[in-house]
Amino acid sequence: MDRLRQRADFLAVANGARVNSPAFVLQSRRRDDPGPIRIGFTVTKKNGNAPERNRIRRRLRELVKRLDPVSMQPHHDYVLVGRRDALSRDFATMLDDLRIAFTKPARHTAKESHKGPAKRRGEKPGAASASRKPD
Repeated sequence: MDRLRQRADFLAVANGARVNSPAFVLQSRRRDDPGPIRIGFTVTKKNGNAPERNRIRRRLRELVKRLDPVSMQPHHDYVLVGRRDALSRDFATMLDDLRIAFTKPARHTAKESHKGPAKRRGEKPGAASASRKPD
């Protein structure tokens, strides 16, 4: 198992499937290459100051170390996004949450598809298009 380190990889995984938990969000994305499973960790600044964020990140890394790698799907990238509850949540409960997150069917985000038609500048929603012929 390798680590994700480049921003582009984190952004690619962010467009993939996600599973929510009280202490973290698990994001995943299938890769086309035959490389190993890669995992990244991130905690945003809204979760506290640097020592608190580092503690959250350390707890997430320890969760992944204790998890059986067989539960992860091959040829996938994963990102664990830490939440503030990771500081106070029981470690055994978080480990169970992570096991469940890897077995749950992931909810896919619609960031890259299902966008509506582009709206023209100045056009009101639901208005007829400008190419309509006059009566």
